[in-house]
Amino acid sequence: MSETLDQEQVTSKYRKYLTDMLRRAFSMFDSGKTGCIEREKVHTILNTMGQAFDDRELDRVLTEQDSDGTGKLNFDAFCKVAIHFLDEDDEALQKELKAAFRLYDKEGNGYIPTSSLKEILIALDDQLTPDQLNEMIAEIDTDDSGTVDFDEFMEMMTGD
Repeated sequence: MSETLDQEQVTSKYRKYLTDMLRRAFSMFDSGKTGCIEREKVHTILNTMGQAFDDRELDRVLTEQDSDGTGKLNFDAFCKVAIHFLDEDDEALQKELKAAFRLYDKEGNGYIPTSSLKEILIALDDQLTPDQLNEMIAEIDTDDSGTVDFDEFMEMMTGD
């Protein structure tokens, strides 16, 4: 039973992460901050996200969502289009996230030492000061164990 609950929690966090990611992408292309983007920009956004799609299928879904023919989509319509092309298989998601965690959990102990996490963060941004690093680690290592378990890793990945 707890395995199902964990999977539901992971799925919920992923959906929030996905919504946040789509909102950021939408906002970047809503240059006038009108709450709408042009249909043509959806192609660019999906490409930027590395999402595979068929041009005819994209055009069909865009036409469905742009029912008034303005050539523009609001955020909700954009999400419906993007999600149509995103893989929502929960089992695949769980597998993908666990695989990413295992990349850092080299010993297979079920956790990542915060020292390894510091190395990862430095590799991502070599401008981080020791104080900033310590602050980030303290925020991620919520139980102050000196390690990051899968739940803490999920929080770090999703921003929850």
